[in-house]
Amino acid sequence: MSEPSSSIEETVISATGSLRLADAIKPRGVVRRVGDGVAIVAGLQDVRYEELLEFDSGAFGIAFDLRTDELGVILLAGASLVHEGEGVIGLQRLPDLPVGDEALGRILDPLGTPLDEGPPLSGTSRLPLFRAAPEIIQRKSVEQTLWTGVMAVDAAIPIGRGQRELIIGDRNVGKTSLAIDFIAAQRPGDVACVYVLIGQPMSRVRALRDTLERVGALSNTVIIAAYASDSPGLQYLAPLAGASMAESFRDAGGHAAIVYDDLTKYADAYRELALLLDRPPGREAYPGDIFYVHAELLERAAALSNDLGGGSVTAFPLVETTDGDISSYIPTNLISITDGQIYLDTGRFERDFRPAIDIGRSVSRIGAVAQSHAMRKASKNLKIHLSRFEALEKLSRVGLDIDLATQATLRDGTLLRAILRQQRFSPRDVTSQVLALTSVTEHWLGDLPPAKAWIAIEALAGVARNQLPEIATLLDAGQIPDNGWKESLADLVPQALARVTIDSHREASHAKVAA
Repeated sequence: MSEPSSSIEETVISATGSLRLADAIKPRGVVRRVGDGVAIVAGLQDVRYEELLEFDSGAFGIAFDLRTDELGVILLAGASLVHEGEGVIGLQRLPDLPVGDEALGRILDPLGTPLDEGPPLSGTSRLPLFRAAPEIIQRKSVEQTLWTGVMAVDAAIPIGRGQRELIIGDRNVGKTSLAIDFIAAQRPGDVACVYVLIGQPMSRVRALRDTLERVGALSNTVIIAAYASDSPGLQYLAPLAGASMAESFRDAGGHAAIVYDDLTKYADAYRELALLLDRPPGREAYPGDIFYVHAELLERAAALSNDLGGGSVTAFPLVETTDGDISSYIPTNLISITDGQIYLDTGRFERDFRPAIDIGRSVSRIGAVAQSHAMRKASKNLKIHLSRFEALEKLSRVGLDIDLATQATLRDGTLLRAILRQQRFSPRDVTSQVLALTSVTEHWLGDLPPAKAWIAIEALAGVARNQLPEIATLLDAGQIPDNGWKESLADLVPQALARVTIDSHREASHAKVAA
């Protein structure tokens, strides 16, 4: 055989080897209509619900409406490239994303594509976005404490690992700030964190990343973001992607905390998709299954039984209210699904009470089960004391004569409210929180000005760690020391108050010099 013929034969054999005849008979559909983040596709008969589809332009979508002769498709990445008459095929798999420790410290979109300057994830371990919640027999009771470092929460609204605690309040009252404080308080290797941003501007995503990096929490956090400029399909998938990411840590036997910021925008994205695909609207134009959609998402947060590794996912969904109205459609749905709510009050926020938590209207249905023995004993009847104090405070403003017992209650309540104030990114350990609550109930602080109360608590905690380390160690572990521990600590109170006095004089002298 001549050399040219041999070359042609080799070329034909090489081309034949790379030819995939299956692609020629693979079912293909065609785009009939497209617009506003959805497409109507005809010609695909064997596509499953929520199956991932690929368009000839390289865009992706998921089958969302299975009709008799066509499909309603939610467009995802590359939605602007899709046009009428374009071909589309089913990939016979659900949308998924890469998960695992390599995602920590990264910003990803709901399909796992990096949104930061880092390299793509290897994708060696992937999970589908749509996953069933654990069965009841696979769960265990929520009984292990999730320490948040926010004293108002740890003492009055305790959170357990595997719980779903709603953060609710009007716009700009500190919901996101409180959630970031929860994330910043978690220790690497103990609780991995996932923060989901839905329909937020790019500037807010970058600001969140910078904040977490500044407080040293970015290396323990995965950020899943769907920008406000993204298609409603990506915004709809964002919390599902975050849930799968958190479940990857749980399935490995670890613990995870996830923040959904916020589910109001998630509901809005789902409503937009439903209306664009001609689904019948219900109350406030939301589709009738909006309750099921939220429940399906939040039920994925759970504590698994020890036979399955004992891991957990704790969820903190955020929801926005208008003028403090928690009886509107989406807030009431989420309140009924979750295990309690942290209510942030506009009035408290305007009076500079930070965090602006209304402890009286907040609740944790797990209750004291999620608290350590020491914290449970120290915070007993905290809500009752605060409620009584606020009622008496309103009466005292009227100008009525107040007896000595009422004056003592008002003084203790003022101190209690002062120690519940807390600056951002200043998590408080268990010992400090127990000592603070005990100092008020045991009247250790005397006539100390409320503004100096926490300074005195920190001084007392420092003295206790130096002189009574065994008591501090037991309190840190959540255990109650032996009888007489309060008397031993009471003996150290004068030293702590003396330090506060010295520091106050020093500040005053510095102020005079500066003047």
